[in-house]
Amino acid sequence: MTPEQVLAKPWRRRAYWHTALTLAVLVAVFLLARRHWQVLETGAVRLALADQGWLLVAAAAALVTWPCAALAQQGAVPRRLPPGRLVAGQFAASAANQVLPAGLGAGAVNLRFLIRCGLSLGDAVTAIAVKGTAGGIARGAMVAVLFAAFPGVLHLPHISGGILVAVFTAVTVAVLLLVGPLWPRCRRAPATVWAYICAVHARPARAVALWGGSLAFVVLHCAVLIAVTRAVALPLPPARVALLYVAASSAAALLPTPGGLGSLDAVLALALTAVGAPATAAASAVLGYRLLTVWLPLIPGLVVLAVLVRRRAL
Repeated sequence: MTPEQVLAKPWRRRAYWHTALTLAVLVAVFLLARRHWQVLETGAVRLALADQGWLLVAAAAALVTWPCAALAQQGAVPRRLPPGRLVAGQFAASAANQVLPAGLGAGAVNLRFLIRCGLSLGDAVTAIAVKGTAGGIARGAMVAVLFAAFPGVLHLPHISGGILVAVFTAVTVAVLLLVGPLWPRCRRAPATVWAYICAVHARPARAVALWGGSLAFVVLHCAVLIAVTRAVALPLPPARVALLYVAASSAAALLPTPGGLGSLDAVLALALTAVGAPATAAASAVLGYRLLTVWLPLIPGLVVLAVLVRRRAL
């Protein structure tokens, strides 16, 4: 059995589960949006009358997110990648991520791109995993720093010890059931991944690109939301908005909707209203953020994806 066939089976199984969960989440979000349709309509009108200068700032920040994603991906690969195609690939990956369950679209595009650039299947998968891990660590570091600066913004729920033990046990059993049958094939994976990470960090330029690009990507998305809140006259401190965004996007990532569709919108709107923002202003801010980061780039991103496939860059 070839490596591609070994990878394809768990990938398809994961896609089936993600698709089912995605449909369930989207139905729930549709019902929620229908219930609060008046607020969404008022928020859309408020966004149409927003400050154009701040919206341009938000759009400029959104445009720079894709070069930052490309920088992080280059940092996760020891060899040099073609910069123009790399940025175009990240733009196309973000569009693909909006039409497939969480992470599958971007992962498939990046995997194909890296293989086309000459990486082996194992190295390409490892590079994507290293980039994703760096992005998660960057988000965690931002949450820690901002939470220390604004300790009263996030209210963590009290969870009993019994629930924690039950969750830990369930996760452990699930991991054993999923990884156990594959363990003979992947027992050497940790050593291989560690050797790859060492090779990347042996070159300071690659390490700076990986961590700098990952952090800048998160910061720029925070900047987009902050600029939109300024445009709709939402009176919240920028650092507090950044903390709410990072926490909400991290929580929404647990729900496998394409690009966080519905899940991020609902969690982010709830987070903004929880700190005192009016419901219409929160809806305007979320709509503006999603418009600039998802809906406006979607069609151009799909066009770029089609061009890259036609030119055999993917």
